[in-house]
Amino acid sequence: MLKGIANAFRIPELRHKLLLTAGILLLYRIGAYLPVPGAPFQDLLGAYQSGLSSNGAMAVLNLFSGGALSRMSVFSLGIMPYITAQIIMQLLQAVIPTLGELAKEGEAGQRKVTQYTRYLTIGLALLNAIGYLFLFRTYGVSFANIAAPELLIDVLVVFTMVVGAMVIMWLGEIITQNGVGNGMSLIIFTNIMSGIPTALISSVTSAGNIILTVITLLVVIVIIPIIVYVERGQRRIPIQYAKRVVGRRMMGGQSTYLPIKVNTAGVVPIIFASAILYLPAQLAVFFPTVDWVQAVASALSSGWLNWVLSVLLIVAFAYFYSSMVFNPTETADQLRKQGGFIPGVRPGAATAAFIKSTIDHVTLPGALFMAVLAVVPTIIFSFTNNPLIQAFGGTSVLIMVSVAMDTLSSIESQLKMHNYDGFFK
Repeated sequence: MLKGIANAFRIPELRHKLLLTAGILLLYRIGAYLPVPGAPFQDLLGAYQSGLSSNGAMAVLNLFSGGALSRMSVFSLGIMPYITAQIIMQLLQAVIPTLGELAKEGEAGQRKVTQYTRYLTIGLALLNAIGYLFLFRTYGVSFANIAAPELLIDVLVVFTMVVGAMVIMWLGEIITQNGVGNGMSLIIFTNIMSGIPTALISSVTSAGNIILTVITLLVVIVIIPIIVYVERGQRRIPIQYAKRVVGRRMMGGQSTYLPIKVNTAGVVPIIFASAILYLPAQLAVFFPTVDWVQAVASALSSGWLNWVLSVLLIVAFAYFYSSMVFNPTETADQLRKQGGFIPGVRPGAATAAFIKSTIDHVTLPGALFMAVLAVVPTIIFSFTNNPLIQAFGGTSVLIMVSVAMDTLSSIESQLKMHNYDGFFK
């Protein structure tokens, strides 16, 4: 590992990407502690600890924002508006044919889809910012520290949070395009990691249960290799290429395989499922005094209904994302054009059906594994109320391990291009 890190910094281009990524993530964490103009820090923290922290939905939203929501900082909205906008756009691509065709038009089409996603992110961020403003006012937080009309202060607070959401989206895209790894995933990874030290201290001191803390850490240590094993697991479909004569040379005849990952979608289904389930909680902030709205948001954000829906949504998004990433018909057609075939399976439609059946069979256990890993720690937390279990929940661990593996794989591939030893042996 240390040798791989040293090799990464020997390559100027990769060193620049690593430093750029680290600098952006550091800048993001600074923004998470920078309060919006006129925001009373102590009142906000007191309001969150006195009432909002008991709301399961708000606790999770605060976790995914890296604690920025409890401080009502510039980056209070976090990355969730951007994620929600991406989910909506991907769903619309499957529903609206013209939008789906636009996404397949190459780089120009992708730029258009990205532009639409940004516009939608602005709209969602505006709604969330207004909702959070109403929510904190309900808990008695006053923003009258600035000598200005109340309406102007409200506009300033909302504008600052919306701009913060835009900056987060921009920083994530810069990491994806010019840094190392996926910017959106790395920001979520940073948010989760930032809450672990506080949760660890709180678990030992406030909860006073050192044994539970030690057991939780041991379970996390045991579960990480299992996650790595599943993430790297794949089903290999054998491919045989027919021999053919090109000029005076004999081509083809070699054997290879088509890898189908057990977890093709990675951590995306969990992120998407979480965004869908906590969307009602984000909308409920507009109606803080309406009991039934709060009850619905709380039921969808915590409890048995949340657990059941989490499993169903994670499995559904795993299949949905796999179908978008891997098209069996196009793969079968490409194999046929290249003279490849699966032994014992006829080319064409039969090959496409075989590949689709294999994907369906492989995706199910991977999706169920993710669902169990995401839901079981949440159930345990509901009975123990230990903050470390929430911080180190299955979703958090899976996101952290998956993002770390994807980032290391990205660095690994660039090291191999320059003939350097990487991280994986």
